[in-house]
Amino acid sequence: NMNKSSAKEKINLLRDQINYHNRKYYVEDAPSISDYDYDQLINKLKKLEQEHPELIIPESPTRRVGGEPAEEFKTVEHSIPMLSLDNTYSKEELADFDKRARKGLDENDIEYVVELKIDGLGVSLVYENGILIRGATRGDGIHGEDVTGNLRTIRSVPLKINNDMGLKKFEVRGEVYFNRPDFEKINHQRESAEEPLFANPRNAAAGSIRLLDPRITASRPLKIFFYNILLDDKTLFSTHYESLKTLKTLGFRINPNTTFCKSLDKVFRQIELWQEKKSSLNYDVDGLVIKINAFSQQDILGATSKHPRWAIAYKYPAEQAITEVENITVQVGRTGSLTPVAKLKPVIISGSTVARATLHNEDEIKRKDIRIGDTIVIEKGGEIIPKVLRVLFDKRTGQEKVFSMPQKCPACNAGVYRPIGEAVTRCTGATCPAQLKERLQHFASRKAMDIDHLGTQIIDQLVKKGMVKNFADLYLLSEKKVADLERMGEKSARNLLEAIDKSKKAGLNKLLYGLGMRYVGERAAYLLSNSFSSMEELKSAPKDKIESIHEIGPKVSESIIYFFAEKKNMQIIDKLKGLGVNMESVKSNEQKDLLQGKQFVLTGTLKKYSRNEAKELIINAGGRVTSSVTKNTDYVLAGKKPGSKHEKAKTLNIKIIDEKILKKMLDT
Repeated sequence: NMNKSSAKEKINLLRDQINYHNRKYYVEDAPSISDYDYDQLINKLKKLEQEHPELIIPESPTRRVGGEPAEEFKTVEHSIPMLSLDNTYSKEELADFDKRARKGLDENDIEYVVELKIDGLGVSLVYENGILIRGATRGDGIHGEDVTGNLRTIRSVPLKINNDMGLKKFEVRGEVYFNRPDFEKINHQRESAEEPLFANPRNAAAGSIRLLDPRITASRPLKIFFYNILLDDKTLFSTHYESLKTLKTLGFRINPNTTFCKSLDKVFRQIELWQEKKSSLNYDVDGLVIKINAFSQQDILGATSKHPRWAIAYKYPAEQAITEVENITVQVGRTGSLTPVAKLKPVIISGSTVARATLHNEDEIKRKDIRIGDTIVIEKGGEIIPKVLRVLFDKRTGQEKVFSMPQKCPACNAGVYRPIGEAVTRCTGATCPAQLKERLQHFASRKAMDIDHLGTQIIDQLVKKGMVKNFADLYLLSEKKVADLERMGEKSARNLLEAIDKSKKAGLNKLLYGLGMRYVGERAAYLLSNSFSSMEELKSAPKDKIESIHEIGPKVSESIIYFFAEKKNMQIIDKLKGLGVNMESVKSNEQKDLLQGKQFVLTGTLKKYSRNEAKELIINAGGRVTSSVTKNTDYVLAGKKPGSKHEKAKTLNIKIIDEKILKKMLDT
């Protein structure tokens, strides 16, 4: 074990090395060591910091990745307002801006700097003695949100700069954005997790910076370009172009495509150049920002309450094209959602060929009255998949066909239905191949049939090889065939088959949840299995009987009725029953009266169970769970950070227990 001073030296050396390599990699795009070696340096530093926690400082490179989640963001006031730019859309408007500036300055000599207008989220960062102390969003320009913890996770944001210039305090401003490939990857992950997709990279960046949990922000590959430095001392540089060079020297990442233009004509040339060239970049640019270079001139012109008078944005129009709808097909998503897609006559738009456009849902098609054979205008803005703007009705010949949603699922031919209050039509088939992997995963999950060892990789193989086409096939698998799968062997195969066999006893509650009916979640499955003694009884129950259960409404009952009306689903249930899967409610009698008549109140965060699970355990054992502490309360189950209920229990002398004690009470 090294002494403190040599540890300190070693730690400082490592931090300097990491900061250097971080800058080479994330700021200058010129990595000087491999990712592996970089990770080794970080790990060495982490280990030393663990051994000497007193030497940890907030700006250490190990402190980047996600601190504790915030309850909410604090509001901060910008020292100098972050004004938005006025927009222009034509060269005439730009010439007017130039004319106004000359008039305001009473001189003709104006130099400009032209920068790419990155489509992202504006932020401001404050540094004191070279160390990042605060980061905020632009907000309304006057007030933003303090998102320091999230901005620290962006690798191209320096936590500490090389402060040779001895700057006491300064502020930098920049734009946080996503590269398009990274954005597509995130949306892909969100799709797999059944989360709503981001419309475009800008929304994704804004959403990521405004997450209350910086650990999630840290996992997203955000990037930043800086474009402004605010100093009290104006004497360091006299022009905007020089200030950008200073930013770069200090270690801030600036956009390489910035041009100094001696005249307005040169600005026009940049506009023409980037009209085409912007589609070759891997991030979204929606225009150019044109700034007057000299700070003395900027100061004279000043700003209105909304916009600076010395800068303006030139916005490119969204790219549009005219094409024809050759057909409208329907795709089935992993969760059974049916999405109509337009097959288009291929057309080139912003440098790439487009042959499809999403139509979202049935209502969208009706609203825009899109028919097969129509001539349409499509637009590709920030979105990846183009959208149909409008139909050119005067091009209609009368041969166009009106589209209607299919009555049967195109992937499995089961019936489809559109749940109350939803825009999306869904497949009801429990054996639908488009949904198969997702459904099997859900069926095997812990809260459903709890089939250990049945992970995604094995499900993928079983489906790919055609060994499992529905839930029932799981119970027909042979050890020999399973042992032949990749990464399996006899022992693993035996373990898996034992787990599958064990799941037969799960009972109605788990089975109902595992079948994956829309809206029948954990809670609904539990309530249904408490009110109906068997699958037989539930499937022949009329709608109103199902709805008479407290907490079960028309959405859930409708979904159940549709599920049982589909012949294929009934065949699977019969097959499962024939294979020995228990279709009855499992009420463990010996547990039934362990807590008979006892009243519980829950408070704080539990470690082992969710609130609902703990509640279920108590109810299953005959206890009751109420929401407030009274003299009739028998026990208060307290987790981490308990609230006022805990205090009240103390004053009323009510027994306070933790999870361990509850488990003991149930295990007797």
